Amino acid sequence: MKGEQILQMFGFLLPAVVTGVVAFYFFKMHTKNEDGRRRFLLHKDTQKNTLPIRLQAYERMALFLERIAIPSLVVRVAPKSTSKNDYENLLIKSIETEFDHNLSQQIYMTDECWNVIKAAKSATIQMIRKAAMSETDSADKLREDVLTETMDKTSPSTTALSFVKKEIGDLW
Repeated sequence: MKGEQILQMFGFLLPAVVTGVVAFYFFKMHTKNEDGRRRFLLHKDTQKNTLPIRLQAYERMALFLERIAIPSLVVRVAPKSTSKNDYENLLIKSIETEFDHNLSQQIYMTDECWNVIKAAKSATIQMIRKAAMSETDSADKLREDVLTETMDKTSPSTTALSFVKKEIGDLW
């Protein structure tokens, strides 16, 4: 008789347990879907607000890269004296000042993009230093040498700008 009562109790308990497990499963799935929906809406809202700021950062860095491109740099930054060393330092200082002015833009970019921009800046400075190592004796001659050196090569700024454009394309 006792075995029969246990079996009968188990018969009543089994549907309740199955119903509880099913209800728990559906509740868990519902909660998971709601969390996913909230995250998606939050991400969408955040992206809507930050995308213009990120695009502005990329625009500023594109302008930076255009400004440090050797042809535009030597046209924009004229020598103040005839000293080759003074002109070399003036060009490098112009690049560094421009870079420092845009330093905060890195928080809106990927690390890879920021590193490409820094590499372009460093490569441009190295090109100026390399041209200054020649036997040039005046600022105007250095200006010509810097331009001549970059005529045959792809500018570091051009390479970095292509990378920035690609990354902006990935934002869409």
